[in-house]
Amino acid sequence: MGMWAAVAARIAFFSFAGRKLAPAMRKLRQGLVPAALAVIAFAPVSQAHSTPRQASGGTNAVEPTQVFAAFQDGISLDEAVSRAEQRYRARVVRTDVQDEDGRKVYVLKLLSEDGRVFTVRIDAATGRMR
Repeated sequence: MGMWAAVAARIAFFSFAGRKLAPAMRKLRQGLVPAALAVIAFAPVSQAHSTPRQASGGTNAVEPTQVFAAFQDGISLDEAVSRAEQRYRARVVRTDVQDEDGRKVYVLKLLSEDGRVFTVRIDAATGRMR
């Protein structure tokens, strides 16, 4: 019987505490729900403000036409260097951009791990290595 008396005492305590807390919890929910909805409603706006924007005037801002031109031209010099280093497992030590028959070609000098120096030509429009 002692155990049941303890359980009954706990139930009585929680039912008493529940009656006293009910009005406070209702007020809390009434204030909390609108606040949570407001936070959820403004989340996309705050995310839009946190995304990086283009810098304005006098900086190294990239115009959308420049980005399109880069895709239209094929690969960049940085991409060519990265591809050559990965393919030949060597380090690019010098770069040059040449015009061959109206086509832009990246000329890269590479240094291999065993000390050998060699040249790779990469067509900027297609990314093809020669």
